[in-house]
Amino acid sequence: MREPTEVTPDQAGPAPMSVFERYLTVWVFLCIVVGIGLGQLFPGIFQAVGRMEIAQVNLPVGVLIWVMIIPMLIKVDFAALGQVRQHIKGIGVTLFVNWLVKPFSMALLGWIFIRHWFAPMLPPDQLDSYIAGLILLAAAPCTAMVFVWSRLTGGDPLFTLSQVALNDSIMVVAFAPLVGFLLGISAITVPWDTLLTSVLLYIVIPVLLAQWLRKSLLAKGVAAFDAALQRIGPWSIAALLATLVLLFAFQGEAILKQPLVIALLAVPILIQVFFNSALAYWLNRALGEKHNVACPSALIGASNFFELAVAAAISLFGFNSGAALATVVGVLIEVPVMLLVVYIVNHSKGWYERGASVSPVGIKVK
Repeated sequence: MREPTEVTPDQAGPAPMSVFERYLTVWVFLCIVVGIGLGQLFPGIFQAVGRMEIAQVNLPVGVLIWVMIIPMLIKVDFAALGQVRQHIKGIGVTLFVNWLVKPFSMALLGWIFIRHWFAPMLPPDQLDSYIAGLILLAAAPCTAMVFVWSRLTGGDPLFTLSQVALNDSIMVVAFAPLVGFLLGISAITVPWDTLLTSVLLYIVIPVLLAQWLRKSLLAKGVAAFDAALQRIGPWSIAALLATLVLLFAFQGEAILKQPLVIALLAVPILIQVFFNSALAYWLNRALGEKHNVACPSALIGASNFFELAVAAAISLFGFNSGAALATVVGVLIEVPVMLLVVYIVNHSKGWYERGASVSPVGIKVK
């Protein structure tokens, strides 16, 4: 039976961010402090947690990652792929920026800033790992949080849902090859067996489980579905914060020795956010797309599926790696930076619509 289109909360009108979402940066900062403190006080406990592995997969983190990712993927309705053709220009811009610009521009920024400009200020043995973390962050397009950003801009809910569903479908098959290629051209050794295992564990299986849970919840009705999402939503953020405490417990020594590292890693991430969001926004305007399509298209190009990036970084390079730290910096700056992008697109609506009313060949669009 076809799922009713009105069940997804993502299709509701503008709604405020939850407390967890609005203050995510504060929670992440507290996790940094708590994690570093606990790591210094109880190093033996965290070393024991780090050894709890099977086939290079840390079991506690694996559980936390699933709790993080699955509630977000339940929101994704893959039936929305049928809506793609209604906004083909906006979808085209989204795919172009997400898959052909964003990962490659981040690899370039990593090479410029980490390998060269900032190299004297960073641990030399972690340079490759930092670049790998930035690549992992950029190669994972946003899934759940883009629904929040779209609501705050009055974005077209069906377009938002369809572009997320399409991105997630592509990510299942393209994430590993793309990451492997970019790591390769960055002269970073690619552990292909671990990379493919990460894709299976943190993309394929969670997608299948989430869609099974989605179908089961929808069978109970719209109210039950919405209530379940309300209950399990905080689990995702709680699991993310617990994972960050573990990460910073392992990273504490390095951060205390070089606290500037976090600020330096934030620079290429910030440039990437503003570049990709501006590019997607401008391309939609040039193609004559509506503002409520351009906004979610620009926002998904700017934000990241940082939960997946964190999971892949830990699996590929370990808790102590620069890659794991780089992905966490993405989490740290996500909310304030994306709120700034939301503010910009909301307050530039008049400018956007004056340009979007003219097609690329100069003919007024009705």
